[in-house]
Amino acid sequence: MDKYLLEVKNVCKEFREGLALENISFTAENGKIIGFVGHNGSGKTVLFKCICGLYQVTDGEILINNEKVGIGEKMPRNIAFTIEEPAFLGDYSGKKNLEFLYELRHKKDNEHIKEIMQKVKLDYTSRKKVSKYSLGMKQRLAIAQILIEEAPILIFDEPMNGLDRQGIKEIRELILEEKEKGKIILLASHNSEDIEYLCNEVYELENGKVIDKKVK
Repeated sequence: MDKYLLEVKNVCKEFREGLALENISFTAENGKIIGFVGHNGSGKTVLFKCICGLYQVTDGEILINNEKVGIGEKMPRNIAFTIEEPAFLGDYSGKKNLEFLYELRHKKDNEHIKEIMQKVKLDYTSRKKVSKYSLGMKQRLAIAQILIEEAPILIFDEPMNGLDRQGIKEIRELILEEKEKGKIILLASHNSEDIEYLCNEVYELENGKVIDKKVK
């Protein structure tokens, strides 16, 4: 795949309540998984939202292949993500939700949707409404939402929530498959085993600051 470089340079994000991010810097390139750990409120989700263009940074800059990320028309089109609790249309099936999302930016492709649903172990033919899904099924659907875009940069925010031991193993392997394809992957997880098993670099955040960095 094409070469990609994600650069986060001295990023700060300030809200009315105070600084949520302070001088965060890192780079990520093809075939790397960058992990982020920290307690709730440490800044992980705010950072991800800045990278996706959902929040405008207060200071610093975020670049993808030297192109500055912003909001509105400058929101990055080469990132697929799920952040916080995934939101779906509860009155529709998982298949229908993925069709709606995929058709927003692409032509209809049922075979592609079927392939991705099979990858995450969801029944393509099921008419079960997402409102009736278990937490684990919703999490699998959120993973499918990321994979379906085939974007070069993927962001997973607590992707193992609600999954049993077998589900965790399956999603870990899917993430590693995406890494082998050359994707840039950002991952936040409370599970230290996920971080240890998957990540090339790990940043620990506390009160919006990087307090530790580990490189394998």
